[in-house]
Amino acid sequence: MSESSSALTPWSRVWRLGSQVDTDALAPGAYMKFGIEVIAQHALESMRADFASGVQVGDVIVAGEGFGVGSSREQAAGVLVQLGLKAVIAPSFSGLFYRNAFNLGLLLLTCPRATEIEEGCAVQVHPQGIQIQGGDLLPVKPIPEFLLEMVRAKGLLNVLKARIESGQIKTTREG
Repeated sequence: MSESSSALTPWSRVWRLGSQVDTDALAPGAYMKFGIEVIAQHALESMRADFASGVQVGDVIVAGEGFGVGSSREQAAGVLVQLGLKAVIAPSFSGLFYRNAFNLGLLLLTCPRATEIEEGCAVQVHPQGIQIQGGDLLPVKPIPEFLLEMVRAKGLLNVLKARIESGQIKTTREG
């Protein structure tokens, strides 16, 4: 990362969670009959009662191994997008959660040293690494360009819409 790109990237506040954060904690089943706005108000309430009311746009979650285990519910990633999280950083993710998150435009960074990041500290998040304010630059596993494109576009549907509008994808109405 260059100094100029670092200067342009805002610092994000860290919310620390443990390992094996499951999809039911992220999007509690009792609220699944409601829209994403309501479900988001209850995100992680079983683990951090202060999370949904205290999280701010641009904050990040740093967790232990196995973030997003459990069901395939897309709302588990959707609530984090709804709340405005910039990224989730963990040593590993559930495969279904990983793909759901990128499909919705949420950046996930696989960082073997994630446990070194403390609650409340400030970090700069880049697809190439995580800079801890006043500390180390932590490496992350590379992210394929097609997934980064989804993050930049704020989700797979926006990528597909842009490709249709540019003529890269033909619709059945076009022949």
